[in-house]
Parts: sequence; structure tokens; C-alpha cells
Amino acid sequence: MPRMLDVSEDVRAEIGDEEADRLLAGENAPGNYDCTSCRTPGDSEQERTSTVLFVGEETAVLAFAHASCIPSQVVQVAEEQLKGAVRSITGEAAAPAAHRPQSVHPGHHPGHGMPAAPQEQAVLGVTSGLVLIGDELHPALVVEPTAPIARPGSLGEGGDDFLPLLIEQGFLPVSTVDQLPPVLHGWSVLLAMGQLHAVLQPGTGGSGQAAWWQAHQPLQVTDGWRTAANKSHKVLVFAAPVGSIGQQPREDLLRDALDKAAANGRLVAAAMPLAGT
Repeated sequence: MPRMLDVSEDVRAEIGDEEADRLLAGENAPGNYDCTSCRTPGDSEQERTSTVLFVGEETAVLAFAHASCIPSQVVQVAEEQLKGAVRSITGEAAAPAAHRPQSVHPGHHPGHGMPAAPQEQAVLGVTSGLVLIGDELHPALVVEPTAPIARPGSLGEGGDDFLPLLIEQGFLPVSTVDQLPPVLHGWSVLLAMGQLHAVLQPGTGGSGQAAWWQAHQPLQVTDGWRTAANKSHKVLVFAAPVGSIGQQPREDLLRDALDKAAANGRLVAAAMPLAGT
């Protein structure tokens, strides 16, 4: 029986017409699958199913998801990141505990740079948590570097340029965490195989998206976080300079730190679409 598959033009261009037609005819497509976004069972014979192609430098992985969770698309992922996703499927890689801050090296992208000041190598610590705004819990990521960030090409003598650089990219300063930030178009949060893999930014010269931050190892998120993200299809991303937030062990303490950083003018934020799975 033909599968109820969605194959986008971008995916077709990558895998070729012959393979795309075989998928649509049901020859190579799975009947039952685990949605790589919400991690619940799906059936391509009974419900619309998206084909999502993760492409690295040498490796490509075709995944399936409920069409109601994400559309069919191609997601560019670093080769090591893609291998990590494959390992997560086979169970060969253990993920860190939820809410545990994970230090990761920011991607190097000229023009979007996040270099550290001289003599220091900054990494970005990323923590996931749920933030209450109004009467609704929203999935959030909190980003804080481990050292001051210098403007590309500078000698690092002008202090910490982390927030000014993000504001130039479209993040907005927030004086309170009680309001939803607007969506930052062109950026997105990649949740692959039910785990957090990357924050994507617009590529240079209109070349799709590139990783602004990507995890050394897929970052486990709680079921509540993933459920909230799949419900809203957006993730709130907060960023603060080094020393503003710290590694908070509980969500209430994380919220207190965010409120304090906002009150002190040391917090920017943006809402980002949920990309990939």
C-alpha cells in the first residue's frame, strides 16, 4: 500500500527522483516508526508522515516524523553531530542528565563570530528548562559563555561583546522574563531523535542554516520540555554574559537567575522555531 509520505522538493533533490518515488510508492518507507520529534509511534499507512534528511559532510540519515510535528525538510548537520545522532539511535551513546549544563564550543562562522578575549577559549554553556510566562510553561534554553566574548577582528580590549553581537543578530534585550520574546526568523532549534543537538543560524550568502551552537553529545531534555516544544513549535532562547546565570540545579533557581539578569540589563532573548526533529 502506498505510504502517506511527504517528500519535500529539497529532500527529493538530495536523494534523487528514483529514491523519492520508491519512498512514495511504499517500497523503502517503513510502515510503523517512532517519530523522531515526539518519540511516539507513527504509521505511514494511516497518517501523514514527513521525511527529514539530515546531511553531514559524508553521511546522510533519512528520518521519519509525524507531519503534524514537523514538515519534510533537509537539515544540514556537522558530520560528528550526525554520527552522534546515529549512535543515539543504536543506543551506543549515553546522554547527559536533563538540566545539566553542557559546555560546548560555538561554531566558527565569520561575520557571526563568538571568539573569546585573548588568552581565553570560551565555550557556551547551555541549560534546558521550562519557564512560566503567564499561566503557561514554555520550553527554554539558557546560553552563557564561560569567558568574555570579543568582537571578531578586535583585540578583546573593549570588554564583553556577547550581548551586542547577539542584538545585532536580532536578539532583543529583556527587562523582564514575564513576556514572550518575538520570533527570530532564520534561526531555529534542532531537536533530533528526541534530543537537543544544535541552535541553527542563517548561513552566509543565503546558504541555508549553519550551527551557531552544537552539542558535543546530544543533550537529553525532559519529556515535559519536549512535549511543550512540540506543542508550541517554538523554543525561547535566553542569553547572558559570563557570570550572570551560573549552573543552577533547579528550574526555580534558574528562573530567579534569569529575573535578576533581566533586571540588571544583562539578558537578551528570542523565540526560535523548532527545526528538524
